[in-house]
Amino acid sequence: MMFAELFDEHAGALHRYLARRVGVDVADDLVSETFLTAMRSEDGYDPDRGSVVGWLYGIATNLLRGHAKREVRLLKTAERYGVDLGVAESLESTVVSRIDARSHLRLIAGALARLSEADRDLVLLVSLAGLEVQEAAQALGLNAATARSRLHRLRTKLKEVELRHA
Repeated sequence: MMFAELFDEHAGALHRYLARRVGVDVADDLVSETFLTAMRSEDGYDPDRGSVVGWLYGIATNLLRGHAKREVRLLKTAERYGVDLGVAESLESTVVSRIDARSHLRLIAGALARLSEADRDLVLLVSLAGLEVQEAAQALGLNAATARSRLHRLRTKLKEVELRHA
């Protein structure tokens, strides 16, 4: 596997996804860590288990989990104080694009913060990173049917939050 080509093909999209989750500075570090981890564990990639995209996002997601407490604190701050945080705003606009950002920012940030880490990762891998459900499932170590079912349930849950406050 040629890592220079792998990096050139996927680093930009991976960085955009990570930047939306944790900001540009942390995303810079996480992209580097993701590709270093991939190089060190090249034997860890099995093409029979899925795409290289799912493998890379799986590595990145595991690294992101190290930052999960900080992310939850940011979302809870946005909910509590109605603060317009760049992370919360981008989450709101991509996860639930129909919601008016000004009046529902706290609501959506709070709903995402209350999701389990695994559920939040699934929603954000599909909504922010633009992964197919199957790729997100691979990244999270889920089977695709489970991921589709869980994502449907989570979207319904977020929609119910929107409707209750509409």
